[in-house]
Amino acid sequence: MKLVIIGGSGTIGSHVYKFFAKDHEVVLASRRSTSFPVDIAQSESIRSLFEKVGKVDAVICIAGEAKWASFDDLTETDFYIGIKSKMMGQVNLVKIAREYMNPEGSITLTTGILGERPVPMTTSAALVNGAIHSFVLAFKLDFPLGPRVNVVAPGLVEDAYEKYKDYFPGHVPVPMDKVVEAYNQSVLGSQHGELIRIYEP
Repeated sequence: MKLVIIGGSGTIGSHVYKFFAKDHEVVLASRRSTSFPVDIAQSESIRSLFEKVGKVDAVICIAGEAKWASFDDLTETDFYIGIKSKMMGQVNLVKIAREYMNPEGSITLTTGILGERPVPMTTSAALVNGAIHSFVLAFKLDFPLGPRVNVVAPGLVEDAYEKYKDYFPGHVPVPMDKVVEAYNQSVLGSQHGELIRIYEP
């Protein structure tokens, strides 16, 4: 199987990359990559990536950003960071990647627990996460035969617990292997139009 993983060098992405690279051909793309650079906030960058990579069996996106700040401190421009990157970046990825998918292919997007259980300072992040959840549900209605599109929504992962624990009081971190298995389930399973939650250990 040939996969493209966008954002495979981050906390979650690096583990997902190592898992799939054991048994599959994996193209690792990111904004910092010199071999396969991509910025999902730019549609032309997404298309350029797939023109270079060619046909694929699966795409995993673990990329996208959103501004964290209190609502009063967020400007319209701040909101558009998440809308352009985390939201429309993933929507445009689906739109473009479809053209390069082999039959029975899959696309896995990434959000997080904030889409359903936001914490303070995450108005913008919660907004775009929730939008992607709804997008995946609606996409299946337009394309019931695929490609399969799912979204993985991790909670606070163990590897990032020390960095983010103050933002998530009372949250029990989820094991990274459980998060990785959710991506495996989306790629190799039969789910379509599903929100795969990993909120609990």
